[in-house]
Amino acid sequence: MTRGLSGTSAAGTQAGAPAGPGSLAGITVVDLSRVLGGPYATQILGDHGARVLKIEPPQGDETRGWGPPFYRDDIAWYYAGVNRNKEVRTLDLRSDEGRDALRGLLAEADVLVENFKPGTLEKWNLGYDVLSVEFPRLVHCSVTGFGEDGPLGGMPGYDAVAQAMSGLMSVNGTPETGPTRIGMPAVDMITGLNAVNGIMMALWERNASGRGQRVETTLFDCALSVMHPHMPNLFGTGKPAARTGNDHPNIAPYSTYATGDGDLFIAVGNDRQFARLCERIEARELVEDARFATNADRTAHREALRAALEAAMASFEAVALGEALMADGVPAGPILDSAQAAAHPHTRHRGMIVEMEDGYRGVASPVKMSRTPAAYRIAPGSDR
Repeated sequence: MTRGLSGTSAAGTQAGAPAGPGSLAGITVVDLSRVLGGPYATQILGDHGARVLKIEPPQGDETRGWGPPFYRDDIAWYYAGVNRNKEVRTLDLRSDEGRDALRGLLAEADVLVENFKPGTLEKWNLGYDVLSVEFPRLVHCSVTGFGEDGPLGGMPGYDAVAQAMSGLMSVNGTPETGPTRIGMPAVDMITGLNAVNGIMMALWERNASGRGQRVETTLFDCALSVMHPHMPNLFGTGKPAARTGNDHPNIAPYSTYATGDGDLFIAVGNDRQFARLCERIEARELVEDARFATNADRTAHREALRAALEAAMASFEAVALGEALMADGVPAGPILDSAQAAAHPHTRHRGMIVEMEDGYRGVASPVKMSRTPAAYRIAPGSDR
């Protein structure tokens, strides 16, 4: 049984939506993945009604020990964050008995998700070439670092390494800090999202063909795919992107700006919003300044623009100004820490924190569905 924090009901569903099976009810997923990308993908599927059987080796998913903090004696909050709505089973796939038991589960499954190093399942005679014959309707999703072939094929992949090698790290930070890792495992989680996309496309296609297929997502590919607008800018100019801190490379003003009592992020996307910003901070003269007439002009003179804006905003408070700008149709907001974000009234209103009776708290599904909402049925680490 779960209970929600203001936006979720006693059944752990989206506020105002009827309880019941999710949109993926009837789909069974065998989850052989561990750490983050694969488990994040299977938690999404589980939140929306799929039955997820999480298969762990005898020693467990290594992230059980990635604490403190610990959710339970043997489960770190790291593990808990991506492993709800799963039935945990233990199998030793290095043994004949474990592999036979897995085949028994796959016979009733729709989807297999795994993130073994390429060649591992083949060594156990469980590779896609074998399983696709034994279970022709099975959708086999593989999450790896670099894929199984090519110059880096089979190499181990980690989020930060993918950030480094895709260019993501090179555009994060400032000239003073040097290349900087994004402060959360963006590549792992993007890869998990793409795994879900691929699985859903394969299940949809199976309705017509009656056949499963292999879905592959890699950290390297997914990291490259989100290098926007830096890759398009490279293709257009031939020059690699520089580190610009919080400044947007193509838009101004689009950055963090100092006010009288703290920083405020302002994201102006067009001339109309710029005019409204200047009106709100009583700096109407900036609209008439030729240096700031268009976005191209403002980008070319971004440092002069910053100085003028911050001088005008020195008499304003960040939170109040942000709220006023948002009401004016100008995207803006104060920089919150994780605790402030979790406690924000809009977080509560959107039902984005879910609680379970054993002390589990987690970020709820961001996908809101009117008839088949997400539901939170099984606490992380539960054996069923």
